[in-house]
Amino acid sequence: MRYILPRFVAAFLLVCTLGTQAADNDKPSPQQAELAAAYKAAQDTHQAGPAAIALRNQAHLQLPAGYLWIPQPAAGQLMQAMGNRTDDSLIGTIYPAGEGEWFVVVKFVDEGYIKDDDAKDWNADELLTSLREGTEAANEERAKRGIAAIEVVGWAQKPQYDTATHRLAWSALTRDKGDTGGEQGVNYNTYALGREGYISLNMVTAANALEKHKPEAMTLLGALQYDEGKRYADFNSSTDKVAAYGLTALVAGAAAKKLGLLAVIAAFLAKFAKVAIVAGGAAIWGFAKLFGKKKPEAPKA
Repeated sequence: MRYILPRFVAAFLLVCTLGTQAADNDKPSPQQAELAAAYKAAQDTHQAGPAAIALRNQAHLQLPAGYLWIPQPAAGQLMQAMGNRTDDSLIGTIYPAGEGEWFVVVKFVDEGYIKDDDAKDWNADELLTSLREGTEAANEERAKRGIAAIEVVGWAQKPQYDTATHRLAWSALTRDKGDTGGEQGVNYNTYALGREGYISLNMVTAANALEKHKPEAMTLLGALQYDEGKRYADFNSSTDKVAAYGLTALVAGAAAKKLGLLAVIAAFLAKFAKVAIVAGGAAIWGFAKLFGKKKPEAPKA
């Protein structure tokens, strides 16, 4: 199964359409109504690039042309409609304005200055083991929510940290637990460390699309700049809070929770498999059209 975002959002519309055009004329289900509300909120509040996007009181993202920004609370509505929990760290989401096979979740984690001196001692194999253990523990929560367990297959990109820019990037391959023949998914994680915490841009895509879209993830990371006084170099050891963990724990611990994004999207598409298949014929539906003033007609099955 691939995670095609324009088709996925088209599926939002199709779910709502099927709910209102059912042969038995039943009213839309609560989940269909939730999807419709989430889509409308995104449609009403999105911002197209080029635009300067304020990221809390921390930084600005110079959103390039060809991208769409969905702010909170609409971004959270979309995530929750897919079955993913959100918290106060979520700032917004980024989508391609045309065809694309990805989306990016943008968060600011306010946990203090993260020391990066442990990056020089990284052992990729040990990090991978810790990531697998963290993912296995997170599967207990997924089971409670009726979401299939996932497992970490290996690195798509080993953790790489730039000490000059304080930017981190890494990516792990995942799949449904035990499904050795299934398609793998991937989160491409990029981070920008700051004085008071870090901003993460987590790209969700299919494993076979990663190399194609990795440059877009790096473009977005490069378009992010901390405001004066909030930069990593502005840290004041006598007054500022220091995070309880370093870069190693950021990759091996907290990151395990992010891998759940693939699981919840897969679960949603599996539940609406018929809708997803129909939406597969709607590849010409770009986000620019979906979020335009005129609502397009839903494709027929």
